[in-house]
Amino acid sequence: MNLKAIQNLIKFVAKTGVQEVKLEMKDVKLTIKSGTDKIIRHQQIELPEPSILPEPKNDIKNESEKVKNDKNDLSIEDKFITIKSPIIGTFYRKSDPEKAPFVNVGDIIKEGDVLCIIEAMKLFNEIESEVSGKIVKILVDDANPVEFDEPLFIVDPS
Repeated sequence: MNLKAIQNLIKFVAKTGVQEVKLEMKDVKLTIKSGTDKIIRHQQIELPEPSILPEPKNDIKNESEKVKNDKNDLSIEDKFITIKSPIIGTFYRKSDPEKAPFVNVGDIIKEGDVLCIIEAMKLFNEIESEVSGKIVKILVDDANPVEFDEPLFIVDPS
């Protein structure tokens, strides 16, 4: 089972609202739990084979692509791009406590640049930018937990 399949499984579990999923295969035992203080409701679902999980959708939302009836209504925020977390995990701005952060507010980034690391199930996933631009805001503090699809960065593509 590769990293993409695990990430797709995490996304699938997050969307279904199930509290816990256990998956056992020949070479892999995997348990995914979603943290909540709510009453736990058990639900049995049939998961697709990891090799046939759907590919993740583009996790970068470009708000400037929204169609507006009146061009005069465009605000400054409409030109920004929000980069969201593709997985659930712990957000890290740097690869090592002794090293500098991957990016800071005001940095110019290119497509493919590493923006942060998200640790999920003891795997450290480098999150790369899918756009070029300037970092306007970092929305998550270092070493904080993040949810799937949670906004991480605001980027000005102009």
